[in-house]
Amino acid sequence: METIKKQTKYIFVTGGVASSLGKGIISASLAKLLQARGYSVVIQKLDPYINVDPGTLNPYEHGECYVTEDGAETDLDLGHYERFTNIHTSQANNVTTGRIYQSVINKERRGEFLGKTVQVIPHITDEIKRRIKMVASNQKYDVVITEIGGTVGDIESLPYIEAVRQLRYNLGAGNTVVVHLTLLPYMSASGELKTKPTQHSVKMLLENGLQPDILVLRSEKHISEDIRSKVALFCNVDKDAVVESIDVSTIYEVPLKMLDQKLDVVTLRKLNLDYNKKPDLENWINFAHKVKEPKKKVNIALIGKYTELPDAYKSIVESFIHAGAANDTKVNLKYINSEKLNPENIDSVLGTMCGVLVAPGFGNRGIEGKITAVHYARTNNIPFFGICLGMQCAVIEYARNVIGFVDANSTEMDDHVKYPVIDLMEEQKNITDKGGTMRLGAYPCKIEKESIVFNSYKKEEISERHRHRYEFNNKYKEEFNAAGMKTVGINPDTNLVEIVEIPSHPWFVGVQFHPEYKSTVLNPHPLFVSFVRAALNYCESKIQK
Repeated sequence: METIKKQTKYIFVTGGVASSLGKGIISASLAKLLQARGYSVVIQKLDPYINVDPGTLNPYEHGECYVTEDGAETDLDLGHYERFTNIHTSQANNVTTGRIYQSVINKERRGEFLGKTVQVIPHITDEIKRRIKMVASNQKYDVVITEIGGTVGDIESLPYIEAVRQLRYNLGAGNTVVVHLTLLPYMSASGELKTKPTQHSVKMLLENGLQPDILVLRSEKHISEDIRSKVALFCNVDKDAVVESIDVSTIYEVPLKMLDQKLDVVTLRKLNLDYNKKPDLENWINFAHKVKEPKKKVNIALIGKYTELPDAYKSIVESFIHAGAANDTKVNLKYINSEKLNPENIDSVLGTMCGVLVAPGFGNRGIEGKITAVHYARTNNIPFFGICLGMQCAVIEYARNVIGFVDANSTEMDDHVKYPVIDLMEEQKNITDKGGTMRLGAYPCKIEKESIVFNSYKKEEISERHRHRYEFNNKYKEEFNAAGMKTVGINPDTNLVEIVEIPSHPWFVGVQFHPEYKSTVLNPHPLFVSFVRAALNYCESKIQK
């Protein structure tokens, strides 16, 4: 008997009224709930900006640039997707207008349109539809969730909305759902939530040919039944499809709130999928409980130069939440701008900290402050964790103050430095383009058994994601090992140094890769777990002394 193939269902998440309402968190939460009911789900993000990817964007503009296993520089929402679903994303999971137009223009140059006039409709919208479907081409998924960046009404979003309208028509009833996230502003003067902005947002969607099936209303107050009924009536949706998304203390509560609101049930019903299976969320509930009610707390300094915008270090922040829960601990992060650090104020700034993390980054700005922080952590036996540029700062500091290379630096900061302990990779020296030209994505690393990091990973061979151009200069490897900074993690294919540590220190680790990209709720990263534990031990020993 011939097996009937199930048709993949599509969920589109749009936003209205205001930006940054949390479409990515709602998308990831819905994916988690569908997963918990046994469905295979994949999420993608369509970004309306013209940049080919966020790799060249200033973190103040767009927050963190997230890197996937296959080396794609993507939107930070993909980090949420991975942290919630525990599934690796790829190049196909993040599409920008720049990439869409680049693809269409390349086809036109190759003559693939046979001399036709190339237009937004059908050529751009066809490419968008192709990308939406492409994410599920290699593996059959039950559901594809597509988050559309920006806000309904933006000129940049119009081709995406039109592409969704066409897809809904092509796929037919019961195969697609549009979830529209809006804001219900609270007017403190009158003490009421206002529905008019949501009504206007839905009207704008309707003008573009899209009727939302579900409305998720972001609010700081609970929504009354009267408001729910009013929104349902004037926005032409079922009353049970009006979902409250109230402000919560942690994003990890959102899936549980959406479960209470039956967002998954309503969605599955509208997609003609079974919704009777009880969701398995026991591990998630336990994790959320540990995040909300930790038994201990620890203060850790995060040293960087984008500290005014914590989203610039989003994956690191979330990794500390995962590692904190694994240790039943609340990690209080203190964001410290490295440009403001110097030897005179370092003790007053870091003296109360139980751990110091020097964050990734690029360029010379704030570098000496980071090196000062490394020196303070090393000489005061405070647990230290250096990531990417943070690891390079640790190498520079050790070269200057222990080995005796007083002028040591990275050639990123000084082209003519006497001791280039950090140097440009050979294959990078003739590259002038900035976007997508670094060492990107997952690379292998072999760890020495007698090391701090082996005790964390509990295995010799690992794979971690990278995003950088400069490397530890192997010319100086012997000097570092002889002086007590051990190169304990090596790329087996290239012999590049991936991990350094100081065995005589309670916990001093620098990694060239970005471990934060692989930490998830169900699999907190072992290095962050170990670092938080070391910070706790340091705190306890300080109290005892």
